[in-house]
Amino acid sequence: MNPQQLPNLVSSAGAPRVSEPSVGDPSLPEAPPQRNGGDLVVETLTALGAKTVFGIPGQHALGLFDALSRSPLHFVSSRVENNSAFAADGYSRATGEVGVLFLSTGPGALTALAGLQEAYATGVPMIVVASQIPLEGLGARRKGMLHQLDDQKASAANVTKSQRLIQHASGIPSAIQDAWTEAVSSPQGPVWVEVPQNVLLDPIFVPAVEDALAEPFDNPPRVELVREAVKWLTAAKRPVIVAGGGTRRGRAEKQLLSIAEKLNAPVVCTPGGNGAFPWNHELSLQSWMEDRYVTEVLEDADVLVVIGSSLGEVASNYFTMEPRGRIIQIDAEPRVLESNRPALGIRADAGQALRALDEVLDASLRDDADWHGATPQAVVAETLAKVQARLDSQDLGLERKFMADIRDAVPADMQTFWDMTISAYWGWSCWDAKDGQFHSAQGAGGLGYGFPAALGAALGLQSQGKSPRVLAVAGDGSSMYSISELATARQHNVPVTWLIVDDGGYGILREYMVDTFGKATHTELARPDFVKLAEAFGVPAQRVAPEGVGDALKAAFAADGPNVVVVETLLKMFGPTHLNI
Repeated sequence: MNPQQLPNLVSSAGAPRVSEPSVGDPSLPEAPPQRNGGDLVVETLTALGAKTVFGIPGQHALGLFDALSRSPLHFVSSRVENNSAFAADGYSRATGEVGVLFLSTGPGALTALAGLQEAYATGVPMIVVASQIPLEGLGARRKGMLHQLDDQKASAANVTKSQRLIQHASGIPSAIQDAWTEAVSSPQGPVWVEVPQNVLLDPIFVPAVEDALAEPFDNPPRVELVREAVKWLTAAKRPVIVAGGGTRRGRAEKQLLSIAEKLNAPVVCTPGGNGAFPWNHELSLQSWMEDRYVTEVLEDADVLVVIGSSLGEVASNYFTMEPRGRIIQIDAEPRVLESNRPALGIRADAGQALRALDEVLDASLRDDADWHGATPQAVVAETLAKVQARLDSQDLGLERKFMADIRDAVPADMQTFWDMTISAYWGWSCWDAKDGQFHSAQGAGGLGYGFPAALGAALGLQSQGKSPRVLAVAGDGSSMYSISELATARQHNVPVTWLIVDDGGYGILREYMVDTFGKATHTELARPDFVKLAEAFGVPAQRVAPEGVGDALKAAFAADGPNVVVVETLLKMFGPTHLNI
């Protein structure tokens, strides 16, 4: 149809739109049923494979939510937008699919930014569709509109890969398809799409979206860099591998194992990489990144291979590590490469890079490995023994049994989500992910991640027909950030067990302040009775002593729907092996 044949009208929001052709005009084809821009959004997302959407309705976003009523997408309404972002993040991590988030304008959009910071820092693919004031109000031409920001998408610039403003309904399908492609291309991450209110609401005659395809961009390593890395590794006597979160995102676990065995190289996993390498393998240094004995092994390597990690604060043992050998760093994110240490930087998807290395490396390469007269396996065994001896000397029986009891209670294939709490700090180092996956908020380090992320994960696993029960772990301080999501859990009957470790305050900050200043200031908290509070939401809960946590979790895992286990105890971190911070 020639657009010039269609007269223009002005919508109630003040933006131009096309009118429906007059009935009975034989020169024009029959008009399709009336639809709007919101329909195009949900149709495109559905065609791309989305199943679930997280968010909270808002005035300018009503077109999106009305369109959901005509779509197969399952909508999950959180109680705070930041928790919606965490839920979409957890959904993506658990399922390997793209998380989808709908946000309203202004306060709703801004409230979600801390959750998006975690997804951006950790490389979680998400599509964020945010509403906006009508087009006529953009660019500060009209002040005083509800929720108006001078430049809303600029607020998202620090926490998303890119930001788009869609000004015409016909541009919605291609813009969302492009955003999806960008989100799943390494380095993965959240992408922001902004649609004004009138573009969502105005009637359209754009055909229904029939299909959409978003394939990730190829991100292979450069051939000459692979050759140079192989030269270094062929000559190395003491290679060591640091496996970061990019290893898991690149699904490179198989190649990591093959390369480590070919090189006879010890492997240590960062918190984000936890689970990328078999925990009890004879070359596994597990995840004791904050232990000085492990740091010394990394420093002694003549070639240190760093995969999907910036060698940042935790991975460098709080910047105390001083490598004496050469570094090969593989990462899809150019901002990360050589950001903390000079290296042979290979910008590539970790999976593609490790596959390229694995194809070239000789299986018998490391018969001549020499750690000052010891084998790599002996160095690993000796180092782990030193770690355990140090823990033995620090009066940490409560903490070690507590973590061991949780690990024993959690099924081998269950996914776990950890908030920023002392239990999670222990988990970074000592948690054997087994056949499940370990997820924590160490990317950005914000509070409130664990429970809403677990809700999103459980719903995602349920949609895939998998066992959906997951565990969330939080402290009393961090749990208050997401306590309102007990209502979401009950409304959707989400099979999440929430373990709240109640120590009466911000426990890790208390430790930091006492270690640094000799006293803690403003770390103590008044808090509710978490058992009664959960029950008020209709969620079963129980309070147990630390020694009863294992049995309580096993019972909770066997139940239906959400439940809460509260343990009142004061846990300590293992002794500092890094500078006080």
